[in-house]
Amino acid sequence: MAPTTPGTDPTTPGAAPSAPSAPLLTDRLVLRPVRGGDIPAVTRLWTDPDVRRHLGGPVVESVIRIRQRRIVGAPGVHAVERASDGVLLGLVTVEKAARNGETEVSYQFLPEHWGRGYAREAVAAAVERALEEVPVVVAVTQEANVRSRRLLEAVGMGHAESFVEWDAHQVLYRRQRRRAD
Repeated sequence: MAPTTPGTDPTTPGAAPSAPSAPLLTDRLVLRPVRGGDIPAVTRLWTDPDVRRHLGGPVVESVIRIRQRRIVGAPGVHAVERASDGVLLGLVTVEKAARNGETEVSYQFLPEHWGRGYAREAVAAAVERALEEVPVVVAVTQEANVRSRRLLEAVGMGHAESFVEWDAHQVLYRRQRRRAD
């Protein structure tokens, strides 16, 4: 359940990282830097056909090895763990100046944790924190990824444009910081 396109993963070579941030707590979750012990679950995110359905399919082994070396402590990449038991549920990434100079949020969650509101809770918290520092946050998902589109709308992001990228119809969502009255 990830909204970004295949080329926007910050753990790919050449990606521009975001600045590191303090752990973010929600009612049920902890968003924190990725640790070495997270690698097996994170690798599942990159190889699971359901997670990768709208992301170009499972990642090849040679790219996985590179990502595994770069993901631990990568700035802007947040492991999402359930606060009650420490289980890793997925990743939320916030990349400053990623898409046309705007901050982009992306996410991937393991299928066994879908449908429980974890992704919405984590993405909402990440977007709120990002908007404390930047005026706009964007997210991109495939038009066919209805679940991700609903999630982005639920966290207050609005449809900004549609286009074709990676041979698929994409939708860009945008949310601006609310002005103080």
